[in-house]
Amino acid sequence: MEGATKRRMRECCALFGVYAPGEDVARLTFFGLYSLQHRGQESSGISTADGDSIHTHTKMGLVAQAFDENVLSQLGGDIAIGHNRYSTTGSSRAGNAQPIVVEGPAGRLALGHNGNIVNAKALRQQLEDQGYNFNTTTDSEIIAYLILSSTRKTWNERIRHAMRRLVGAYSLVLLTEDALYGVRDPLGVRPLCLGRLDGGWILASESCALDHIGAQFLRDVEPGEIVIINSKGMRSYKDRRNTTKRGLCIFEYIYFARPDSMIAGRRVYSAREAMGAGLAREHPVAADLVIGVPDSATTAGIGYSQESGIPFTEGLLKNRYVGRTFIEPDQRIRELGVKLKFNPMPERLEGKSVILVDDSIVRGTTTPRVIALLRRAGVREVHMRICAPPIRHPCFLGVDMASSWELIAAYKEVPEVAQFIGADTLGYMSVEGLIEAVGLPRELFCLACFTGDYPVPVQLGMDKLALEPLKE
Repeated sequence: MEGATKRRMRECCALFGVYAPGEDVARLTFFGLYSLQHRGQESSGISTADGDSIHTHTKMGLVAQAFDENVLSQLGGDIAIGHNRYSTTGSSRAGNAQPIVVEGPAGRLALGHNGNIVNAKALRQQLEDQGYNFNTTTDSEIIAYLILSSTRKTWNERIRHAMRRLVGAYSLVLLTEDALYGVRDPLGVRPLCLGRLDGGWILASESCALDHIGAQFLRDVEPGEIVIINSKGMRSYKDRRNTTKRGLCIFEYIYFARPDSMIAGRRVYSAREAMGAGLAREHPVAADLVIGVPDSATTAGIGYSQESGIPFTEGLLKNRYVGRTFIEPDQRIRELGVKLKFNPMPERLEGKSVILVDDSIVRGTTTPRVIALLRRAGVREVHMRICAPPIRHPCFLGVDMASSWELIAAYKEVPEVAQFIGADTLGYMSVEGLIEAVGLPRELFCLACFTGDYPVPVQLGMDKLALEPLKE
C-alpha cells in the first residue's frame, strides 16, 4: 500500500507465452496478460510467430487499452509471447515497451523480460564496442543482443552462453519463427511456471494466468532452466554447473503475486493468511476491529482476526481504478490525496480501536495519510501491523522500491516510525516469523531488503535510469 498516491513499490513485469498450433494464440495471450495486469501497468505487448515471420504490437497503457479486435486479428501464428511492463531499468516510454524484437545473422528473436540485470551497463558497453546499436534504454534489449551476438550454433546454446554472462534477475519468454523458450536465472529470483493446454504449452509469471485460460498447471520452471517448446514437443535443459544457491523474492508472497497463484508449491493466499496470524502472535494488542488495507493486506487481516479472535471488518474501501488513467487530476482533486484511493466506512469505525494490517512500509509517505483518514472517520486508536520486516536496504533485482536514503526504516527505529506515521503502536513481522508463515526453507529466498545480504554482488549507486542518455 505504501506510496499509493505517488510511486509505490513495484514489481517490474508480467510474462506469458503460448505454443498452441490451431489456437488463436494472440487472444490467449491477451487474456493471459489481462490476468497478470497487477504485475505491470505501464505498457503491454504481444509478439506472434507463424513459422516465417514475427509480428509484434506494443502500446503504452493497460492490456485493455493496448489491444482491440482489429489488432489481435493481425497477430497471426501458432506461437506467441506477451509482456506487461513496470519499469525498473529504463524510463516509462513507448520505445521501451516489450516484447523487444532484434535481428542479426542468427535470425530474429522477440524477448520479454522480468527482472533486473546488475551488470547491464558493462554488458551494453561491450556490445556497443562490437557494433550493436540500441533502440531502448532497457537491460532487456541487452539480454536480447547478448543472445544474438553469441557464435554458438543453436538458440539453446546462445541463450546458455548469455546466461553465463548475466548477473542479476531474469525470467524470460523468447520467440523465434518456430519455437517458444522459457528461461529462469540460476537464483530463481522471479517466478515462471509451465502449463498444458490441450495440445499446446503455456509459460506464465503466475499460475493464475493458466487458470484463466483453462490450462493445467504443471510445475515451476526451475532456476537455471531453459524450456524449449516447438513441433517436437517440450524439452528442458539445465546447467550442470548450476549451484544450489537460491534467491526467490519473498515479496512475491507479501505483495506482488495474486493470492490465487501457486509459487514454489505454496498458495499465496495461505501464506498471507499465515502472515496475519503470525503478526497476531508476535504483536498482540487489545482492540475492537481488524482492518486489512485493500487489496494486498486483506488476506493477512483475516489471518490476524482469526488468530486473535478480534472481528475483521472492511473499514476501508478501495477504488481499484485510480492510477489506471492517463488523465491528470486537477489541483483540487490532487489535494484529496489518498482519498482518491481509499474511502473509510465511518459507521463501522467511529469510536473504535482498530488494528490496521498492511503489507509493508517503504518510504512512510502514504501510511500517515491513511491513518489520518481513519482518525477523521472517528477511529479512536490505530495499531499498525506490517507483514514485512523493516525494509532497510534497496532492491537491485527487479523491484522499483526506493533509494537507501528514502527508506524510512533505514534511519528511524520502530518507535520513531510509529510516531512519524501517527500510529498508537507499530509492529513489524520478524524475518523468522515471515519465513515460518511462507512455510518454505529460508535458503530459498532473497531477503536482502531486510538484511542487506544480497545473493549477487551489487553496486549500491545503481539507478533505474542508468542507461538513459545524459541530458544536455
